[in-house]
Amino acid sequence: MKMNGDQKECRQDIQARLKRIEGQVRGISRMVDEERDCKDIMVQLTAVKAAISQVGVVVLTNYLANCLGEDLVKDQNVRENLDKFSELLRKWS
Repeated sequence: MKMNGDQKECRQDIQARLKRIEGQVRGISRMVDEERDCKDIMVQLTAVKAAISQVGVVVLTNYLANCLGEDLVKDQNVRENLDKFSELLRKWS
């Protein structure tokens, strides 16, 4: 299956987010090794949790856009509603 430009950008966005999360997790591991304060570790764990949730939003939004089919997604009303849904998901997660 050939990817269109939007799908390629989405994949790159997801990969960039995952690489940042990977770096955050390595940082948390170092904090544990250094016996850093639990509060500091929890702050970082919360940040990772939020970042993972945001990756989920991106993946789900992309999935919905692709499942709707190209003709529907080209419809401006459908696109706007999908964007609103995506924004609600971001705020909720």
